[in-house]
Amino acid sequence: MKYQLLLGLTSFLTISATAFSAPLPIASPASQGFNPKNVQAIDQFFSNEIAQNRMPGGVLAVAKNGKLIIYKTYGYRDKKNNTLMTFDTVFNLASMTKVMAATGAMTFFEEGKLQLSAPVYQWFPEFKNMNVGKLENGILSQVPAQKPMTVQDLMRHTNGLTYGARANTPVHQASLRSSAEAAAEFSGTDFIKRLATTPLLYEPGTAWDYSFGIDVLGLLQEKIAGKRLNDILNERIWSRIGMKDTSFDLNESSKKRLAQPLEIDPISGKKQKIAIYDNPAKFDCGGSCAYSTAADYIRFGQMLVNGGTLDGQRILGPQTVALMTSDHLGNQIKNNVGLTEPGREGYGFGLGVAVRKEKGLSATNGNIGDYTWNGANGTIFWVDPKEKMVVVMMAAAPGELRKEYRERINALIYAGLNP
Repeated sequence: MKYQLLLGLTSFLTISATAFSAPLPIASPASQGFNPKNVQAIDQFFSNEIAQNRMPGGVLAVAKNGKLIIYKTYGYRDKKNNTLMTFDTVFNLASMTKVMAATGAMTFFEEGKLQLSAPVYQWFPEFKNMNVGKLENGILSQVPAQKPMTVQDLMRHTNGLTYGARANTPVHQASLRSSAEAAAEFSGTDFIKRLATTPLLYEPGTAWDYSFGIDVLGLLQEKIAGKRLNDILNERIWSRIGMKDTSFDLNESSKKRLAQPLEIDPISGKKQKIAIYDNPAKFDCGGSCAYSTAADYIRFGQMLVNGGTLDGQRILGPQTVALMTSDHLGNQIKNNVGLTEPGREGYGFGLGVAVRKEKGLSATNGNIGDYTWNGANGTIFWVDPKEKMVVVMMAAAPGELRKEYRERINALIYAGLNP
């Protein structure tokens, strides 16, 4: 079977499927209800973006009905050094780490070791007497929280913690900026101590706000297992379903295959970089710090859409996956998910993933029940159970342009369905 892989800007190379190890069984797009003409449109999209120096390159993997129907490399792994993109290129996942960390936590849930309703202070006493920030007449005061944050609050971002980089209120100014920045500065122990001293933005369990919850969740798993989150996820997920290049650590091989961003942000015109490359994490931050390939992550997504199994390996039961990918906000919790970007309107939030509740509202296409989360450094991931489809796009594109790509790539993929 022959496949065309877009390498560089305009040159094509045809290779045999045996020349690389495909992460899932291969099928033609048409055989799975995808219009081949739209694959050409996707190719043209990437070619245009790369030619205009808006992105260095990327890897796109699309699986439908358990078959890999699109698997292509585009452009450059490192444009400055003229290194072409390859299937084994390694990317920092940023917040796509969260989905894996949440899945790891659900394996402990299934073992009866982690109750969703359990208070976080059961593992971290520092969180027992948290305060909520109150702003009156321009002055920030703190009042005791009325109830403790729970494990469920960590996973659905209703814990009251917030990323300081997301706004400029006094509470945000008092908070740590982001997962990667916090992990570069603190050990896991010191991170918990520092986080526990910051005022909460909301009373726990009352409002969704993007947060450090999954970082705390990862450290909580370390408390339960007595080992690094890297080792936990490797033992419970990665090694079992063949995610050989996924890790919080960069070995020498991974470093050589690491995707590099363009030196200049195409929108702002300012220099850009992926900060974690120069400031490695001091602990395995479940909110941002893992690395992976498109091949590995498409296998992870396929495991989820299969109901928790892949190639005979059971990671979670189907009811657990269903619980994880259902909305956990309901009508009583303030839903701020749509404030993150236009593509999140109409979504609720499950355990580690945003979950579509309505067909309309969102700026992206999809079906009720699809679930997703992306990465700040240019990675994209969603699962559409109705279409039995998993989409992974990996790129080193950390600027604001990444948000545009989330909408445009989504439109290109759904345009090809049901020709």
